[in-house]
Amino acid sequence: MKTPPSTPFVSTRQALSRRKFLRNAGIALSLPMLDAMRPAFAGYTAKAVASAQSTPRRMLAICNNLGLLPEHFFPKETGVGYQLSPYLNELKEHRNDFTVFSGVSHPDVDGGHPADNCFLTAAPHPASGGFRNTISLDQVMAEEIGHLTRFPLFTLGVNVSTGIRSLSWTGSGVMIPCDQSASGVFKRMFFQGSPEETEEQVRKLELGQSILDTVGDQAKSLQRDLGGADQQRLEQYFGSVRDLEKRMEASKEWEYRPKPKIDVPMPIDPSSPRDYMEKVRVMYEISRLAFQSDSTRLITLLLDSVNSPAIEVDGKTVSDGYHNLSHHGKSEEKLGQLEVIDTWHMKLIAGLLEDMKTFEEDGETLLDRTMILYGSNLGNAHAHTCLNLPTLFAGGGFKHGQHLAFDTQRNYPLPNLFVSMLQRMGIESDKFASSTGTMRGLEFAA
Repeated sequence: MKTPPSTPFVSTRQALSRRKFLRNAGIALSLPMLDAMRPAFAGYTAKAVASAQSTPRRMLAICNNLGLLPEHFFPKETGVGYQLSPYLNELKEHRNDFTVFSGVSHPDVDGGHPADNCFLTAAPHPASGGFRNTISLDQVMAEEIGHLTRFPLFTLGVNVSTGIRSLSWTGSGVMIPCDQSASGVFKRMFFQGSPEETEEQVRKLELGQSILDTVGDQAKSLQRDLGGADQQRLEQYFGSVRDLEKRMEASKEWEYRPKPKIDVPMPIDPSSPRDYMEKVRVMYEISRLAFQSDSTRLITLLLDSVNSPAIEVDGKTVSDGYHNLSHHGKSEEKLGQLEVIDTWHMKLIAGLLEDMKTFEEDGETLLDRTMILYGSNLGNAHAHTCLNLPTLFAGGGFKHGQHLAFDTQRNYPLPNLFVSMLQRMGIESDKFASSTGTMRGLEFAA
């Protein structure tokens, strides 16, 4: 696609009314479809389908946007026989189930806190003016395997600043809002509606399709008034409309299929942002249930620590806000509280790994088939640096039990890990964002 010329020119064409365009196109943006921003099931490769159907592969990507104290997270030794760091010691029962990375980051992703939106996209310079995000890893995967489950993916969050932060972004740079209610996700997965409710939902889906048809026809009528650049944007819009139509058609089919039954109580959503750790635990639990029931195979979870107040840890309230603590100024008191918080993060990850290992599927554990990525957009929250990101990668059919150490000054590209994850998912890919190949030193398990 050619780039429109940048040379100024004088046009006598009457300016297109933005109000008119929004009146025509805005309907699509207000459709009452929570899954309407999900990618369509068209375009997946035969290899990806065959792999996903024979051996289901899953991914849970977690970003704690205030990171961890690096001196307590990174091991001092490398390779397979490394000594566990204080934080990783909380995971000692699972040391052969995960790999820890040091010296990795997203090239050219800077700007401090805004970089959390790029955790799964690796789009450069998120704090710059006019920044536009790119497609996230989960969305790329969903385009290939999302149609295989009732829900192509879940985008979850804890204490997320709504409308500002998310890990999931479409190919056109649109944010997928985070769902912060574990009970709501539980109901969507396991509560079967009455026949009347099913028909009503199908009717809404059909109405959505007819609205999209109308909007598409109206938007086409605008084409004759648009220049080259706007024509390209409108074509992108038409592509999105076609994707939505396909997704709605798939959703109609799923409405008539019975939902899985599960013998566990519905989780209770903690009411206060202070109950941060309990919220995290509940989101880990709902993620496991989603994978266990094969309701979805892709989940992202943003832990918005920046937006969290003074939180409760082990029944005790930390004296200062989570964000303020991250700017510790080497205060022993603040560092001590951060160590307590970080340690509990590791304890919760240990619990997640343990739960994932207790459920078996065709002779393999759920962890064997689920890639769990835990990390941060910040290597040092106190200094707002986006280098040497703390990164933990567990399960998913890889050989683990090692510390892969790269240059902490000239970092190795973390998007290389994303390429390896795509390939393990059965998706033919040799490139993601700023990657230079697959993750060096990380191999598939037999």
